[in-house]
Amino acid sequence: MQTHELRTIEKRKMKKRVGRSGARGKTSGRGQKGQRARAGHSIKPAERDLIQRLPKLRGSKNKRKSESAIIIPVGMIEKLSENGKLTRAMLLSKSVIKAIHRKVKIVSQGNCTKAIAVEGIPASKIAKEKIEKAGGSVRA
Repeated sequence: MQTHELRTIEKRKMKKRVGRSGARGKTSGRGQKGQRARAGHSIKPAERDLIQRLPKLRGSKNKRKSESAIIIPVGMIEKLSENGKLTRAMLLSKSVIKAIHRKVKIVSQGNCTKAIAVEGIPASKIAKEKIEKAGGSVRA
């Protein structure tokens, strides 16, 4: 006798197929229509469904971020200034900033050769020194 000639002693029982007439009638105790009457239905708990819809890190994307300041190098001050002055209104008119309340800061990149009076715009410590060395002033 070889392995392909072996036969099972007991008959295998077929899995009961529900909803195809038989002992319990047409719907086999499943009622009529609806999600529970269908094959392969799975009803999730309502709480789990709601939790799955929420983002994993709740609130992390909704934190307010302060607007980063628009950086103006010292070398650009001469081009942006008019009559030896530089104000927020001048930056707005030359479309460097889109709103007058926007944060602006002057940084120390480049050099300043003309005397320019900067009003209402904060400057870094080194930038302030460069502007004052050229004969200008900074009033933030």
